[in-house]
Amino acid sequence: MNKRGVGSWIVIALLGLSGFLHLVTPQGFLWLMPPELGEGVNLGVVYVSGVVELVCVVGLLLRARWAPTVTVLTLLAIWPANIWFAFSTIGAGDTVLTVIAFVRLPLQLLLLWWAWKSPVNVRQG
Repeated sequence: MNKRGVGSWIVIALLGLSGFLHLVTPQGFLWLMPPELGEGVNLGVVYVSGVVELVCVVGLLLRARWAPTVTVLTLLAIWPANIWFAFSTIGAGDTVLTVIAFVRLPLQLLLLWWAWKSPVNVRQG
């Protein structure tokens, strides 16, 4: 069995925290979503993404064979919202928030790589 690397633990920790917060404080994520979709749709997306993130965490912890692929797909599904958010901060008057939003985008490539390289159990039926 492969040893879990630091990157895998970072993905687990970030998705675990994010998934938990999506479910406990969903209103805190609505401002990150495109308002054109409507608050009802966005709230549903926040809840579903929180559940999916926690499912990914459990899968990664159990080293399920599906977990790296599902985690990568989840991160890719979230990325457009992060891109939208980054561009929506331009001209909002908060330079620090804009810088953080844009720095976060390439860092997601690391999360994708670490998720993909997370160890799995070879003997699963």
